[in-house]
Amino acid sequence: MKALAAAIGAVALLGGFHSFHDEGDGAAVAADQGHAPGTYRLIANGGDAACTVTRGADLADGLSELIVGAGCPAVLPGIERARFWRDRKDGTVGFSENGADPLVSFEAGDGVDYESYAPALPLLTLVAE
Repeated sequence: MKALAAAIGAVALLGGFHSFHDEGDGAAVAADQGHAPGTYRLIANGGDAACTVTRGADLADGLSELIVGAGCPAVLPGIERARFWRDRKDGTVGFSENGADPLVSFEAGDGVDYESYAPALPLLTLVAE
């Protein structure tokens, strides 16, 4: 009986450690929340302007190709220069032209996949299609 209780305790401890460890990995958090390569709708301030962005092939740790749709400059001028999607360890996402310096940054959204926080305006949302 003591062996059974010890085994149950060990499994619970290991499961708790695994769960805690995964929370520190932005890619694992994003994957658990359903964020994965695919097509997203980029929407500005309540849907007045929208376009399509596609997260493409993984290139390196947290870095993926990004394909910005033709209508996206109407949503955020300059975003057409973005070529990379970067998942950061804190769970945020950045779009950049060089893989490092973000043109726009997103965090997990409330009711949408992502919401922008930089630049402050316009507020952008990303919704998986």
